[in-house]
Formats: sequence, structure tokens, C-alpha cells
Amino acid sequence: MTLPIIDAHAHVGHFGSWAQVSSTGESLIAEMDQFTVERAIVFSPDNLLVHDTVTKYSKRLTGYVWPNPHEPNAVSLVKQALGDWGFRGVKLHPLLNAFLPNDEIVYPIMEEAKKARVPVAIHSGHPPFSLPWSIGELAEVYPDVRIVMLHMGHGHGVYIQAAINTAKRYDNIILETSGMPMHTKIKEAVRTVGERRVVYGSDIPFHHTSVELQRVKMAGLTDNELRLVTHDNAQAILL
Repeated sequence: MTLPIIDAHAHVGHFGSWAQVSSTGESLIAEMDQFTVERAIVFSPDNLLVHDTVTKYSKRLTGYVWPNPHEPNAVSLVKQALGDWGFRGVKLHPLLNAFLPNDEIVYPIMEEAKKARVPVAIHSGHPPFSLPWSIGELAEVYPDVRIVMLHMGHGHGVYIQAAINTAKRYDNIILETSGMPMHTKIKEAVRTVGERRVVYGSDIPFHHTSVELQRVKMAGLTDNELRLVTHDNAQAILL
């Protein structure tokens, strides 16, 4: 069976400090081609780079805007990206930009996402700023906004379980799989949260498609569930 794939989590740009990884539009498309990924959602702190990359590869890439809520131009950036640039969602990184997901500083950005009816993808899994419980509190304040909990708790078993439990409580939360090491938790998420509320992501260039995709394939999903997670859910919810 040839598995159709949409990658819900990829980056372009250079990420230094502890990571020292890079991805260009060309390298991203090459990796997508290698694993027959038809489309990827892309974001970066360098929003102009995303704009240029998505413009060049418009048939393969979809842009999300990445604002820093602390910056005075955050809301105007979101408006421009969702309007003039044709971006299809918002990415927030509470850990990198040092804010809690449920802090009122995020509300103006959430209001723009609500008006534009686009998803908000939020990094999860690292204290103190990006824990699943705080994302759940934001989901409670904005029940009409689809919130993608990136990494579904990431590498800590307690946070992974919290991601599943929180998503089960708030039906506007979608779980994304990248960087989460436990293939068994993907199956648990599909069966307890819902088969239409889990999406595959790679987190290129921090992780590789071969590893991330294999984890989903080994989760023990049915053929229908696997297609939903790797393709159909993202097609319906995120693009």
C-alpha cells in the first residue's frame, strides 16, 4: 500500500545554539520526495523566509506564521501573513519565546486566528512554558479555535500522557506526533482521543522523516486509521 502523506510540522532556516541543524526549501522538498510526502506545513522564526519558500514551492508547501507575542508587531504580522501572504495557520513557541500558552498576551493572536478560522499549532513538552495543561487552558478559553499540540507532550512520559488526557477533555485539540518517542502512545491517542484528531509530523530538520514516519507505521493502527493520521486529518483540518 502506498501511503499518502502530509507532514504537519516542518521548518526552513538555520537553528543554532544546542541544535545546529538547517533546512532549505530545496532540502525539504528533496526529503519529501524521498518519502512521497505530497505536502508539508512549514514555519520558522524567519517569516519572510517562509513566505519566499512557500511562494517558490506553492504546490508542495503551506505556510504558518510564527509570531512572538512579546513583540509589538505580532498581531500585524499575523494579519499580514494570513491575509496578504495566504498563510493557513499560526505557530506559537512558548518555550523559545518565554510565555505561557494560556497567558493573556496570546489572546490577540488567538482572536486573529479565530476570525480567519485557521489552526494554531503550539510547541509542547518542556517546562515551564509549554506543558499540556497550559495548552488545555487556552483551548478552554478558545473552544472555536483548532489547537494543534505539537509533539503531543514530546519526550517525557508524564507530559505525553497529559497531552492525551488534555486532548480527550478538549475536543478542539489535535495531537501531532513528531519527536514523541513512544509508538504505543500514537495508537492510544487515536483510540482514546479520536482517529480524526491525530496528525503526523516530522519536525524537519530536528528529526528525519524516515524515523518519524516509521514510528507511526509501527503504532498498530488499522489501514484506515493510518491514512487518517498520515494524510486525511491534516487535509481536512490544517490546510
